[in-house]
Amino acid sequence: MSRLHTERHLVGRVGWLRAAVLGANDGIVSTASLIVGVAAAEAGRSGILVAGVAGLVAGAMSMAAGEYVSVSSQADAEKADLDRERGELAAAPEAELRELAGFYVARGLTLALADEVAVQLTAHDALGAHARDELGISAHTTARPIQAAMASAAAFSVGAAVPLLMAVVAPVSMTVVAVTGSAVLSLAILGGVGAKVGGAKMLTPIVRVTLWGVLAMAITAGIGRLFGAVV
Repeated sequence: MSRLHTERHLVGRVGWLRAAVLGANDGIVSTASLIVGVAAAEAGRSGILVAGVAGLVAGAMSMAAGEYVSVSSQADAEKADLDRERGELAAAPEAELRELAGFYVARGLTLALADEVAVQLTAHDALGAHARDELGISAHTTARPIQAAMASAAAFSVGAAVPLLMAVVAPVSMTVVAVTGSAVLSLAILGGVGAKVGGAKMLTPIVRVTLWGVLAMAITAGIGRLFGAVV
């Protein structure tokens, strides 16, 4: 008799992976762009470092707050749908049973088998069955605001630390080159890691994140050089 095994699917990583990749990408791009813009305006090392640290702290807090608010709104919507579904199950259980069977018929089961599946799933966990098959809410996709906020803030901080560290160790005259180079390399690595963890091919994500990062830094550097002041 063979033993059952548990498969690990990539969809279970969607929540934290999206927040982490977004946070790290934003940390690298925004902080590097800020530092490059300030350095291009021919500011001194102290001004460059103050701008970089301020960008890291403000960006991490902003990402955390934004993710928390956004995902909390999703969680509120999910809770409202589940509360409404719970009320419908209490008020009209037979109608809800027929509705659930209809979903399985639409997915290819015969009416008799769909009825049997609906009866058994309803007896086991009626709300869970409707949440999954009617509302599309599952353990893999349910909203987790705190997890998303922490992952995004931590990832932003890690990403922002790379260009900030280069601004610390590089000569002032080489700040633009050093920060830009480290940011491009970091973005390429981030794109590859995100693709690997998500089970996708690497080339397209690497090109995508690198291209947009270079564009952001080029525009910011141009503004800094044009105005000769911190933007």
